[in-house]
Amino acid sequence: MAKKTDKAQLHNWSAFVDNTRRATPVDLNETPTDKAKRIKRLEANDEDWFKYYFPNFYTSEPAQFHKKATQRVMANPEWFEVRSWSRELAKSARTMMEVIKLTATGKKRNWLLVSNTYENACRLLLPYKIIFENNTRLINDYGEQVGSVKWEAGEFITKPGAAFRALGAGQSPRGSRNDNYRPDGILIDDIDTDEECRNPDRVTFKVDWIEQALIPTRSISVPLLIIVCGNIIAKYCCVTELAKKADVHDIVNIRDKNGKSTWPTKNTEEMIDRALKPIKLSSQQKEYYNNPIIIGKLFKSVAWGKCPKLTSCEQWLTYSDPATSDKKTKDSSTKGTGVIGYKAGKYYLYKIWLGSMTQSEFVKTIYDAKAYAINKGADTCQTWLENNSLQDPFYQQVLKKLIAAIGIVRKLRLAISLDARKKGDKYDRLEATLEPLWRQGDLIFNEDEKDNPHMQLMEEQFLGVSPNSKFMDGPDLLEGGTWIIQNRVAKSDNTYSYGKRQNYKY
Repeated sequence: MAKKTDKAQLHNWSAFVDNTRRATPVDLNETPTDKAKRIKRLEANDEDWFKYYFPNFYTSEPAQFHKKATQRVMANPEWFEVRSWSRELAKSARTMMEVIKLTATGKKRNWLLVSNTYENACRLLLPYKIIFENNTRLINDYGEQVGSVKWEAGEFITKPGAAFRALGAGQSPRGSRNDNYRPDGILIDDIDTDEECRNPDRVTFKVDWIEQALIPTRSISVPLLIIVCGNIIAKYCCVTELAKKADVHDIVNIRDKNGKSTWPTKNTEEMIDRALKPIKLSSQQKEYYNNPIIIGKLFKSVAWGKCPKLTSCEQWLTYSDPATSDKKTKDSSTKGTGVIGYKAGKYYLYKIWLGSMTQSEFVKTIYDAKAYAINKGADTCQTWLENNSLQDPFYQQVLKKLIAAIGIVRKLRLAISLDARKKGDKYDRLEATLEPLWRQGDLIFNEDEKDNPHMQLMEEQFLGVSPNSKFMDGPDLLEGGTWIIQNRVAKSDNTYSYGKRQNYKY
């Protein structure tokens, strides 16, 4: 009896076959002369060719990066390109359309499709096979495609004589000749896996296999096209290593550097927001932004626990970490404010407000933290704000005015203490201040806040702390507040100075 998953896959492929047939009707009354003119016109324009033969794939107008990528591939028979396009940017679909055009027009004759396993390579090759069998427009214009010599899931030769073969990483590519033609096209798709990327030796083995066994199947005198489709899912992976050898490494994220959709005709801002909302930060960054966050580089877990009554602590404060950006996009810098307490050798993160926010929203979190402390019975609570020499002009010109304005609305006065110490490398500070506390079990996150999205984001950033991480603003503010408390507690001779400390009342 077939497994449910097998039945579901069979149903999906059957639907794909039907959709391919229905989507590609032909004009039976077209004259041979008109047909020849139409084919010539379509072949002269890649986008028109794709739109005509693949209407079920070409459902949105392409972005400029799509068109430029196709132009590079079509203009260079000898070419090596790595495409690290985000999910939902059609890297495999566009590559397939390019490959089939190059095949149908006789530009390429022998393709190898490579993936992390043979089974996955066969799965990726199957759409090609189905299209050659069922795309009526392709068959009408370029003739019957199903060959009689070999027509199998993992290897087939079209009637005009183009060969396709699936290979799993590490398999022998020997015997990949098609008559006298050695491979002149290599597609590498989905080559990396999370599990293998945790072991650098396994990545090295695959890269060596690609360079020493796969690529040498080529003929020196025949141009070879290599296209690698894959996101950067780890700092060291096959994609990053192959990109070093490529003519072009095309990195396109779901949003551009300005926080806007890179393919707006397909993916609107609202669609992206909704799609990313239930996905944790580390997965978003890996799959949609080519920015793998290394979990467990410094902190391998978070210690959740019950926090003591705030006013029973020996020390407590709020600490805020600003940023000059006023953007509120998913990939802009995060800002935050935390309530931190100390008791009997342990440091507690009571609550945090953390995320991409406007300056006005950020300043409101400073007041929210003060209100939280007051609500917990704290008549006094020192409010600290990171403000080194580089940040001070922004504080004086922007934040100071906002703090005063919002204070009037809230009817609450704040005495802001500025943490003006000269800070070194962020990762080094986190390692020096927080890691010893975490290792000894003396850094506790409030378990009552475990379901709070702000605390969940803090957990992700905390676990993702690494030398190359772009998102450490939450841990950075925790380090700032912890450092101040540590030096208060350690001070016994009244000689310690916080640096350029100033208090502003509003």
